[in-house]
Order: sequence, then structure tokens, then C-alpha cells
Amino acid sequence: MMRKFVIPGLIVVASIFAALTLMATSPHLEPSVPEPIAATVRVLEVKPESVQLTVHSQGTVAPNTESQLIPEVSGRVEWISKSLVNGGNFERGDELLRLEDRDYRSSLERASAALARAEAEHQHAQYEFKRLESLEARKLASRSLMENALRAYKVTEAALLDARAGYAQASRDLERTRIRAPFTGLVRSESVDIGQFVSRGNAVATLYAGDEAEVRLPIADRQLAFLNLPVGIRGELPEHLQPAVTLSAEYAGQQLEWQGRIVRTEAQIDTMSRMVHVVARITNEGQTTPLSVGLFVNAEIQGFTADEIVVLPRTAMREGNNVLVVDNDNRLRLRAVEPLRLYQDEVFIKQGLRAGERVCISPLQTAVDGMPVNPLPTSDSDRPATTG
Repeated sequence: MMRKFVIPGLIVVASIFAALTLMATSPHLEPSVPEPIAATVRVLEVKPESVQLTVHSQGTVAPNTESQLIPEVSGRVEWISKSLVNGGNFERGDELLRLEDRDYRSSLERASAALARAEAEHQHAQYEFKRLESLEARKLASRSLMENALRAYKVTEAALLDARAGYAQASRDLERTRIRAPFTGLVRSESVDIGQFVSRGNAVATLYAGDEAEVRLPIADRQLAFLNLPVGIRGELPEHLQPAVTLSAEYAGQQLEWQGRIVRTEAQIDTMSRMVHVVARITNEGQTTPLSVGLFVNAEIQGFTADEIVVLPRTAMREGNNVLVVDNDNRLRLRAVEPLRLYQDEVFIKQGLRAGERVCISPLQTAVDGMPVNPLPTSDSDRPATTG
């Protein structure tokens, strides 16, 4: 009986006593909170600077002056200049087309004969009037004869004026059989040939001037603010308000550039795109390569210069126009800023940052105000450009 109950009981008591002894003499473990590991972030030191703003657009080159070549008289074509072909060039005053002029020479001869007759009759009437005027002064001619002579003199004077106008008209019509270029330029298209009868008022060719070209450039309404143009201005811009523009295009395997000016804005806003159009004018004189009509070009318009601007990478912006500033204790602080412009991969800040502050430019997924970081300075060579 004793073996069955006492010995097992002593073993259980001894086990309990050993367990209590071990628990009482075991070391006490204090809980500890691990130090957070600071994230390494790239920072950019704030350096306010002056920034030259630019606005980009695209457009197609069009001639500044374009007109149709229209004969002022009718006739059969007897000669055409070699320049009057598609793409042909000419100088102001060059003869481009000649019409058969025999009928107009005949009209001029008849007008010349009518003028000679009117001059002779006018001289005779003038002589008779002065003769009767002298006789009347000596009481040798009646008043009625004097009035008839005066009337004949006035009639022949009017006939002389009419004959002179007819002669001038015939001379102009004869001159108009030789159609000359109204300006220096090129031929866009022509629709006439030798032997063809052309009528007065019907176009035979389309010409455009080559000294200047224009490009119509669409610009978003919000982009106009960067061009420093007065609000509400329409039409031709004063010369001192014309922004400079650089046009560029790849043509014949070369990258070409042309310099010009924005000379006017259009009054209406495009109802489909909600764009405002400005017109750039380029003078081909002095350009290395003349600007070709129909070429599609990229335009960079020079805006105003903004002072005290901080240029940051676009990744530095957080939701709600905020950036992360690293303080002197290397902790992140959320800062509200006022951006001037988002341009490509950059953001221009005009208010909210001071010179010397450090801005986090690393794309953190989770950023908490006061979070410790390990800032890694960015070299000046990695800074964004200062134009945009």
C-alpha cells in the first residue's frame, strides 16, 4: 500500500517543489522596444533662383501674304514666264503672263484720235469765246452770242476731260495685258497655258510671299499667364510685348531652327479644344535656311523671368501641394507650398520654402510627420534645369 501511494506522492511533491524553486530563482526579463531603423532618403537643398519660363506648342508654317493672280482684262494668252509654274520663284515687278494686245492697241489709237479731236474743238471754242468777250467789251457783240460761245466752250471742255479719261483707260487696259508679280515670292499653283482665253476677274494662279512666314500656335488658356501678355489684348501686339519664339523641325535629315516673334493673338477661343491661338512671324531674311511653307514645326515661346523660384523634381510633390522637409533632427516634416508651374518632370515652387532647407525627393510610399530619416545630399549636377 505504501509503495502504491506514498512513493508516487513524494515524487509529485518533489517535482512541484523543484518547479517552484526554478521559477523563484529564474532571471527577470525586462521588455524592450527596438529602435526604428531610419530610412535613407535623397534630399535637395533649397536654392531660390531666377527661372526663364517657356511655353511649348506646335503648328504648320503658312505664308504671311498669299493672293491670287487675276487678270484685269480679258484676252488670249500669248506668253507665259518660266517662273509661272508650281514652286517657281519671282521678284516683285517680274512679268509673269502676257495677253494678246492688238485689240487694246486699237482701242488706244481710237482714244488718242478722240483726244486730239476734243483738244482741237476745245481750242477753237476757247478762241471764239475770248474773241466774242473782246467784242462785247466794245459793244460790238450781243449778249446772246456771248452766252452761246460760253456754252460751246464749256461743252468742249467737258468733252476734252472725257477724251482724256478714255485715253487713260485705254492706256491702262493695254498695260494690263502684261501681268506682273505684285510682290517677291513663289507660285503655289497655276491653271493657265499658252493659247487659252482668260476672262477678266478669273484667277489664273496662286502666289505667296517668301520674305515672311507665319505659324498659328495653339496654347492652353492657363499657359498664357507665363507669356506676360496683358489680359484681354487682341490683334497685333506692340513690339515691346512680342515674345521671342524659336521654331525647330527635322528637315532633310537635319535639325533646323528659326528665330521669330509672337506678333498677335486671335480674338476667339477654339470651341473644340478650348485653346487660344497666337501667331508667330518669322522673317526669312537673315535666317540660315528659309522657312518652308507647309512644314510642321515645334515652337518654344519665351515667357517672363520669375524670381525666387525653387526648382524641384516632380517626385518631391505630395498630395495636396505638400512637400517633405527634413529638419535639423533629420526628421520628416510635412510642409504646404504654393507651386507656380508643373513643367515636364519638374515643379516650380514660388512660396513655402526657405533657402538652405532640405527637401526629400525620394518616392516614399509611407511618410509620417516626424519620421526619422537618413538624408543623402544630392549633388548640384543632379539638380533640375532652371528654365521651363
